[in-house]
Amino acid sequence: MSLSLTVLGCDGGYPGPGGAGSGYLVQAGGRSILLDLGPGCLSLLQQRLALEDLDGVVITHEHPDHRQDLEGLAVALHFAEHPRRMPVLAPSGVRDLMYFREWEELQWVDVADRDQLEVAGMRLAFSRTDHGPETMAVLVDAAGARLGYSADTGPGWSLGELGEGLDLALCEATWTAAEEGRAQHLSGRQAGAMAREAGAKALLITHRWPTIPGSKVAQEASLEFGSAVLAARPGLTLSLPGTGK
Repeated sequence: MSLSLTVLGCDGGYPGPGGAGSGYLVQAGGRSILLDLGPGCLSLLQQRLALEDLDGVVITHEHPDHRQDLEGLAVALHFAEHPRRMPVLAPSGVRDLMYFREWEELQWVDVADRDQLEVAGMRLAFSRTDHGPETMAVLVDAAGARLGYSADTGPGWSLGELGEGLDLALCEATWTAAEEGRAQHLSGRQAGAMAREAGAKALLITHRWPTIPGSKVAQEASLEFGSAVLAARPGLTLSLPGTGK
């Protein structure tokens, strides 16, 4: 048994040509959850998973590039032949921005800094990042593997807040070093250094600005991380072998 991560979308701010906002399908032990559901991700999700097989959604913060397609998911669940309820874990401000927030198909669970919960057999832990609205990084611990997702953050937070022994760090790297400080996000250089300092075994960078080549950001990150770094792209799937415990 292993923990797998599939990138649905990885563009920061807005979807570039043929791209999608942030969205990641995480699967272990036959169960499936989403980390974020940005614009374009719901369509891509359905190419890989029937919506009735989805077990839960985590929305890290209220920015539209991370939550917009949750509206479409609510509609799909509400008008399904067999309507069902979906756990949605998010900071409290996310619900207030939802058009369909009162529909009972969405089971809202407020999450805050240092909360720990279990969804679909996966243990989740949350850490507030260095970002404008309340934003939660997420640790997913399942099948003996540990995945750490930075969500959006500036350099005032560290992946180390998610604990030791990350098998994979999924870390935002919006800019190159030349754009550092332009907004409250990381560059490839900063993401690489952060993952190295946290002792992550591998690094996958994501959320790059649509006009910046992912390969350029990944090259920067690799120099700081000390080994090759992958750039996220829609459809990329990585498997994290675990102990099976």
